[in-house]
Amino acid sequence: MNRQRALSAFALLAALLVLLLLGNICIGSTPIRPAAVLGILLGHGGNATWASIVWDIRLPRILAAALLGGALSVSGFLLQTFFANPIAGPFVLGISSGAKLTVALTLIVFLQRGLVMSSAAMVGAAFVGALLSMGVILLLSRRIHSMSLLVVGGVMVGYICSAVTDFVVTFADDADIVNLHNWSQGSFSGISWDNVRDMSLLLAALVVPMVLMAKPIGAYQLGEQYARSMGVNVRKFRVELILLSSLLSACVTAFAGPISFVGIAVPHIMKWMLKTARPQLVLPACFLGGAAFCLLCDLLARTLFAPTELNISSVTAVFGAPVVIGLMASRRRGAR
Repeated sequence: MNRQRALSAFALLAALLVLLLLGNICIGSTPIRPAAVLGILLGHGGNATWASIVWDIRLPRILAAALLGGALSVSGFLLQTFFANPIAGPFVLGISSGAKLTVALTLIVFLQRGLVMSSAAMVGAAFVGALLSMGVILLLSRRIHSMSLLVVGGVMVGYICSAVTDFVVTFADDADIVNLHNWSQGSFSGISWDNVRDMSLLLAALVVPMVLMAKPIGAYQLGEQYARSMGVNVRKFRVELILLSSLLSACVTAFAGPISFVGIAVPHIMKWMLKTARPQLVLPACFLGGAAFCLLCDLLARTLFAPTELNISSVTAVFGAPVVIGLMASRRRGAR
């Protein structure tokens, strides 16, 4: 592994992330000069309207896009490792759709009783849905040994969950439930500082398990037999991998809805940049790359056809789908 290449890749990702953070704060329906943004962030006063836009609207949304984009990319890398399939991801396997369904149903129950659904309840409901979808995929894997057919099965599970969610949203009477339509398509809008705090605490708590799992993941990438020879409890490791990837994707779905292709495309881009699949390098790179990817896509979603805002999944698909197509084409050429 070229140490210089790794340092260059991380420096590029950090610079890109800073540039996109600044661009997302400055660019919008109300453009704000970088110097004014710096003054607002440092508490030097200035235009009160601009300060409100920066602190109350743009910063929570930007931080959420960065955190959730990173989490989604890491979840995709973990699922690709688990299934040994390059196009496995939370969206493709139907995990995000299962989480979306349980969040929508739980929210209906809460609103019918006049209750407010907390962030913890949303993440919990999404986690249950993600685990249920993952359980269906694992049951299919016992009968379907072809990974390509298993991915197709995951896509079908996702379609079923999305269809049920659409029925729920379409026929709901409550205006708050009808507004779920935008969330169900994927969106970072409406994120509050409380949401940012909750997702930050959850993701921070998952950092330690990810660090501890880096070496076992590296052994598992070389095959189950090799992992066992290195002292890895494969059965326990697989359960931990499922729980961690499901919790990461559940966190994303709970706060922003299902977001497509980030979990597939970004891990491959990071491995291409680093020229390695070592989890000690790829995991942090995936988080930084996923954050930058979602910040770019969210910026385009907000500004490309302003004042109309695009669904974030539409934009991520435009950039992510070609990566998947290129990956499949390159593998086909390599197989000849």
